[in-house]
Amino acid sequence: MDYISVKAASNKWGISERRIQKLCEENRIEGIEKFGRAWMIPKDAEKPIDGRLKFKNKQEDNHGI
Repeated sequence: MDYISVKAASNKWGISERRIQKLCEENRIEGIEKFGRAWMIPKDAEKPIDGRLKFKNKQEDNHGI
């Protein structure tokens, strides 16, 4: 199986290296391997779904009342 680095996955998926490291720590990417301090991600691994909530900041005309 071919692997890519965290940096390569970051470029491929458009998210930060730190976010990918967190996903690896949480076992959210299938087939990951850890060699020493480095995570290796399968070349054909899919980007995990972002389960974090997103809120839009809408200000209303009631001035916070």
